[in-house]
Amino acid sequence: MDDIRKISVGADYKSSAMHYIVDQDVLGSKYKIHCIKRDRNRNSYKIFIIRNNEVYLWKEFGESMPVSIEYNINF
Repeated sequence: MDDIRKISVGADYKSSAMHYIVDQDVLGSKYKIHCIKRDRNRNSYKIFIIRNNEVYLWKEFGESMPVSIEYNINF
């Protein structure tokens, strides 16, 4: 179950958490969030962005950060 659609980072989901969604425009709409992956070895979540078919690691959140994960539901 690693098909993550959205990650919310922060203690208060509704008022102060940062929300990142696959295909969301970021960095002045110059990049899009390409995928969100869980790194089981480092016990973290990584956000990758894409521009001109080049993928970059943009952010990584470790186990000390509270996160909420929303998975894609493919029926």
